[in-house]
Amino acid sequence: MKQVMKKTLAAALAAAFLTTGQGMAATLEEERDSYDAQVEELGRQSDELAGKIDSLSEQKRVLDEAADEAIAEHKARRAELNATLERLEENEEKLEVAERDYDRKSDALGKRVRDIYINGQISYVDVLFGAKDFSDFLTRMDLLKRVIKQDYDLVHAVLTQRNAMLALKEELEKDRAAQEPLEKKAREARLAMEEKVEAQQALIEQMKYDKATIDRKQDESRAASERITRMLQRSSMRNLPVQGSGAMIWPLAGSITSDFGWRTHPITGAQRFHSGIDIGGDYGDPIYAAQAGTVEYAGWISGYGNAVIINHGGGISTLYGHCQSLDVSTGQSVAQGELIAECGSTGNSTGPHCHFEVRVNGEPVNPLAYL
Repeated sequence: MKQVMKKTLAAALAAAFLTTGQGMAATLEEERDSYDAQVEELGRQSDELAGKIDSLSEQKRVLDEAADEAIAEHKARRAELNATLERLEENEEKLEVAERDYDRKSDALGKRVRDIYINGQISYVDVLFGAKDFSDFLTRMDLLKRVIKQDYDLVHAVLTQRNAMLALKEELEKDRAAQEPLEKKAREARLAMEEKVEAQQALIEQMKYDKATIDRKQDESRAASERITRMLQRSSMRNLPVQGSGAMIWPLAGSITSDFGWRTHPITGAQRFHSGIDIGGDYGDPIYAAQAGTVEYAGWISGYGNAVIINHGGGISTLYGHCQSLDVSTGQSVAQGELIAECGSTGNSTGPHCHFEVRVNGEPVNPLAYL
């Protein structure tokens, strides 16, 4: 997006520089108004999305509460069903024990019957009337009562235990049959609420992404508008030379901070010949090709920092020094007004500017004669 804006600005400024100063200002102001309108529209869209995000967030909060309730309900139903299943499992184990006990006691009863059969059919009456005397009769009577009661208790205990286990099993099966659909319903309700919450969150995240995209575009449009404003401010302050041929356009919209010729070097303090002019700017301001030609070199030059040299033919070349970044490469053909670099302060420099040179057959000449 930033690169697109730079190219758009480049096209506007190239056209502006090829017109009069008044025409250039009008073109830049129109471009700035366009960016300002974009800032306003993008701001409106951002505010609208912010309102929707707040509304959706409130809806999600309500859904979260409902989801928490559904989760709690499902957990409760699941716990009830698990408890019933555990009791069923325990009862099955007890029933197995009771069955084994019943089999054991049944075997004992069977053995008693077999013993009686093997030893003869001895009735209770025979046992009683076989007594020697009344005391023996009472003793035998008591023993028979005990045997009868023991046999009864044995059978009764086994049957009672089995019946209790079977009754409990039946009761637990009924509980399970009643609880399983309730647990299923609660589980489905929980899953439905969780899906709603997830969908709502996805919608919120998408809107946040859209808002961030719009905010970024708004920032870029605002930055472009501010950059044009700075250009207009600097352009209104500088005195463009009127004696130039006009064959070249100004590579940077700014005022001259150091003229062509002898000067006191700003870093060393020594008197040195300044082979070009310095045009003040801000970091990132676009630098344009002063005239159409072929990029002879694009890269680092000692003292000049990041620099571009363009061969315009006929022995004329231009140099653009101290750039922050370069947008062209060696061997590339460029048109007049095409974006070639961004203003910076690389190399031997005290601040952001463009060192601009014009050379004829390799010898530096005053660039103002060509602007």
